[in-house]
Amino acid sequence: MPIYLDYNATAPLRPQAYARMQELLVIPANPSSVHSLGRTAKKHLENSRKIIAEALSAWPNEIIFTASGTEANNTALSGFPERRLLISAAEHSSVLRHPMVTTDNLIAVDENGIINLSDLEARLAENPQPALVSIMLANNETGVIQPISEIAAICKKYGALLHTDAVQALGKIPVDFSLLGADMLTISAHKCGGAVGAAALVVKNNLVIKPLLSGGGQELGRRAGTENIAAIAAFAEAVAAIDLGDMQNLRLWLDEMEKQIQAKGGIVFGANAQRIPNTSCIAMPDIGNEVQLIDFDLKGYAVSAGSACSSGRIEKSHVLLAMGVPAELASCAIRVSIGWNSTQSEIQNFTEAWLKLADRLKRG
Repeated sequence: MPIYLDYNATAPLRPQAYARMQELLVIPANPSSVHSLGRTAKKHLENSRKIIAEALSAWPNEIIFTASGTEANNTALSGFPERRLLISAAEHSSVLRHPMVTTDNLIAVDENGIINLSDLEARLAENPQPALVSIMLANNETGVIQPISEIAAICKKYGALLHTDAVQALGKIPVDFSLLGADMLTISAHKCGGAVGAAALVVKNNLVIKPLLSGGGQELGRRAGTENIAAIAAFAEAVAAIDLGDMQNLRLWLDEMEKQIQAKGGIVFGANAQRIPNTSCIAMPDIGNEVQLIDFDLKGYAVSAGSACSSGRIEKSHVLLAMGVPAELASCAIRVSIGWNSTQSEIQNFTEAWLKLADRLKRG
């Protein structure tokens, strides 16, 4: 079994979530049905909604269940068509590639990937048309955390709505919907130990959002389609199992890895910014990330490049390019991301493998 260091792609399923799915997958349960099995399914759905809402300091009726973080992000961005969009240049592709987004919508980030607050405020002030701003809480490639509360204050000053993609933040740092000040927030089950197929968009009670999917009246008319009860209940189990106290050790392990890698000439991106504790984006200068990924895969380490397209061909990271990283260096970057089932020895072994590869390839 490979050593799994790609939690930001998909975290392993937590035992509690797996057990809950096994229990519910065998039950023919549609929460819209009025018979007893349907009512039982509805009870599971609403109990899961309550658990997730409490974890986020939100109200249960603010939770809209979706099938993925991508769907939740698209729902947020498409839900207010009368508003112009402003997003950071380092957003997830589900935001960056939204049909309404062009280069004119992009807000610059600095060398650490932090949004330029002055640029954001200037863009909000220059145009009286109401805006919808979307800035991710934690970057999926570098782990860099954005100052969402400060961004929210600026947005409020100019009557703009704020959406934050918190998919990579949930389970790694506190995510409090009320304290962040955002109007909408996206989370996803499979990033925190739940199953693929469940996610949520949190929307403030006072907002009326246009549904992305039309049809039935599910999710209070805000998202049509039969809810995936087994995946949603597993999502709630994963959220309930989160222990942020475990994160301190992860950061210590990665800090030691980064220290050794930097001593060998490696580069850590976003090192001078606050980051989520489980993520390191590192470069082996002059050695392409594709070469690195193949070598690590053969040695039994599952890591990823900064970005990959659907065909599997590795692309230069738009996040690193937005941070001003030269294209040649961006092509040498990989991401190490760990989580609830990782061990210190796994990180130590990977660090040793990275150092050996750097020595071998430089000698060659």
